[in-house]
Amino acid sequence: MAASPASSPSPAPAALSGPSASPASGMAHPDRPRVTQLRLAAFAGHRRAVLRLGPLTLLAGPSGSGKTSALRAYEALARLGGGAELGAVFPDPGACVPERARPDAQRRRGFRIGCTADGAEGPVHLDVAVQCEPELRIVGERLTADGVVLLETALRDPGRRTVQAAWHTAGSAPVTRAPLPDDRLGTPLLPLRVAGKTDGQRRVLAAAEQMVVALRSVFACDPRPGRMREPVPTGSGHLLGGCDNLADVLWRTRAECGRRHAQFVAAVRTGCAGPVEDVLAEPDAGGVVRALIDRGGGARTGLARLGYGELRYLALALVLFTGPGVLEVDPAGEVPAALQTLTVLADGFDRGLDVRQRAELLRLAARMCDRGHIRFLGAVADASWATGAAGAVGGGGPCGVTVVHLDP
Repeated sequence: MAASPASSPSPAPAALSGPSASPASGMAHPDRPRVTQLRLAAFAGHRRAVLRLGPLTLLAGPSGSGKTSALRAYEALARLGGGAELGAVFPDPGACVPERARPDAQRRRGFRIGCTADGAEGPVHLDVAVQCEPELRIVGERLTADGVVLLETALRDPGRRTVQAAWHTAGSAPVTRAPLPDDRLGTPLLPLRVAGKTDGQRRVLAAAEQMVVALRSVFACDPRPGRMREPVPTGSGHLLGGCDNLADVLWRTRAECGRRHAQFVAAVRTGCAGPVEDVLAEPDAGGVVRALIDRGGGARTGLARLGYGELRYLALALVLFTGPGVLEVDPAGEVPAALQTLTVLADGFDRGLDVRQRAELLRLAARMCDRGHIRFLGAVADASWATGAAGAVGGGGPCGVTVVHLDP
């Protein structure tokens, strides 16, 4: 599956184009909302890029092909879906504007991103246009399903910090119109504005809920071994994206679920050199904890002695064995856990890993994705190793590996 982002100029994002058809997800859990397509109409180095996502997807391409920016766009949509303000999601919005984009007659420049969420309501499409200059604001949003526009917003008066919204009603009036703020996504605000009295309104609410649930519970990680080697203070026990506080998380998780910890130890044993009897954390002077590998026979190795690749492997394995209760994510608390899916975004998934380590992590990711409650999107420089290992991934499970090739 290929997607080749271009670098041609991009117009200001005043209008939104309709989404293309969503692919079949291939999942064994069709009622769990999940993102199956990411659209980068004009974002950073991407233009008209459509990335089709399976339960386990690898974005492959050389440096400069846009892997990191694609992950950033996915994470941004997730945060907007959770109700975050635009400025908090895009602290440097200018970096998201295509480099050769030229301002229009009103001096506007911006970017366009979108996604498709599959679930019980079928494919639901969300497209967002963001203006970065002269000021940051959402200038257009469209939520559609089966060719029906369920929500559409547009900037009518640049002097006001609102957009004009119209949502599907299918009652005595075909649509309802009202202003919405221009610094937040409108889709997660619909439950506060739509009464749900008509079939059309209920359809809008169901589609919005599917999109929001699919986008929420995203954990973006890129382990930083240099910070994992040091003792850390005890805190919330929630793993951070850089895995800096891995020792604190081990201090918590080892006692919470013995079975899952044993599986984690077995995975560490496969990917790290030397004998591994246990992986644990112990308190140290000054109210901190440090992580250790128990080698057996009373011998213990501190994480400070592990290599770069071993530390990244250990951290990524821990991410895959935990969930929203341990990772620093924003779960949809109002939705039953059985209908939620955690999406792990792993930048530089293969960075510093040897052949054995990356193959084992891919097998572990496939096992977790086969269960249906985790989806995985990782960035790799070259996916030829993954294609060769695909037959062994997941023990023949249904998800397999989707590889999306990006060209610079």
